[in-house]
Amino acid sequence: MKTILFIIQKEFRQIFRNRGMLPIIFVLPLLQLLILSNAASFEVKNIKFSYVDHDHSTASRELISKFAASNYFKIITQFESKDMANEAMQKGNVDVILEIPNHFERNILKNKITDLAVSINAIDGASAGIENVYINQIITQFNQNLQSQFLSFNDGNRVIPQNIITNPSFWYNNTLNYKTFMVPGILVLLVTMLTLFLSSMNIVREKEIGTLEQINVTPIKKHQFIIGKLFPFWVLGLFILSIGLTIAKLVFNIPILGNIGLIYLFTSVYSFVILGIGLIISNFTETQQQAMFIAWFFTVIFILMSGLFTPIESMPQWAQNITLFNPIRYFVEIVRMVLLKGATFSDISFQFLVIAGYAVILNGIAVWTYKKVS
Repeated sequence: MKTILFIIQKEFRQIFRNRGMLPIIFVLPLLQLLILSNAASFEVKNIKFSYVDHDHSTASRELISKFAASNYFKIITQFESKDMANEAMQKGNVDVILEIPNHFERNILKNKITDLAVSINAIDGASAGIENVYINQIITQFNQNLQSQFLSFNDGNRVIPQNIITNPSFWYNNTLNYKTFMVPGILVLLVTMLTLFLSSMNIVREKEIGTLEQINVTPIKKHQFIIGKLFPFWVLGLFILSIGLTIAKLVFNIPILGNIGLIYLFTSVYSFVILGIGLIISNFTETQQQAMFIAWFFTVIFILMSGLFTPIESMPQWAQNITLFNPIRYFVEIVRMVLLKGATFSDISFQFLVIAGYAVILNGIAVWTYKKVS
């Protein structure tokens, strides 16, 4: 036990002596949490909106005013013809073109079918889909208001429109604030990247400077060396989690409905998974550049297939099956379930057992593949 404590003490001293590493460990993750949480948004705002009004009626002006009043659209200009509007879209000056036909208001009054032409710049398919939803909502609301107005009198008799009113109830995020959804996931990302990158480069650094050979000829046992090398990064991972949770609560007002101890319990086991992956990478690489490249390669795949940005349910079935082997997926699920839903241990027991199994298997492989020559 004393041997392990001496190695841990030596590792902490090395970490705090490296002044270039300290900002990377303690400052950059916090800046990333603050910046990414504000920048990573599913909302599409400041949509450059333009229109071609062939009718110039009260109804057409009212419809355009609906878009002007929206927080998502920014009216750029009005075009006299559709060709001019298309040219502006081709240059990237506008994102949406609304074309209002002739006799728009007259056809509505006569209860005739009226078409509106909407052109959307769909280079970014995801944004175009969201923009289409916004546009349909505004037009649908405008149409309902017109029907209520024009059907108020029929043959001299007042008709009271019978509207169906829907009162939605939004559970777990009643303000529909995207930060409530994103901040827990970005916190997972920071803990993962910190522990994986530092652990994968740690032993490789010993190889590069030649101290690993000196350690290998000492009577230090393999498990003592590995525990002593990885334990400091396990502590750093929990430290970053604590700071991240504090920022999430104080800065972003993220609700913490569940037991915070469950988050630490799961993170403690999850960190062993990531540290095991980092140790495996370090066992098969000779330079820090190689270790960094391989760690980044796997991190990108894990993040994109974790459900952090794209819902897993929206992925093809084969991709959903692959995500079952992704440890970040389970960590993202757990953090969101405990913080936002108030989940208990029984609710996360499956994910916990999966991560615990991964921790045993990966660390077993890491210890087995580490070659100590004494």
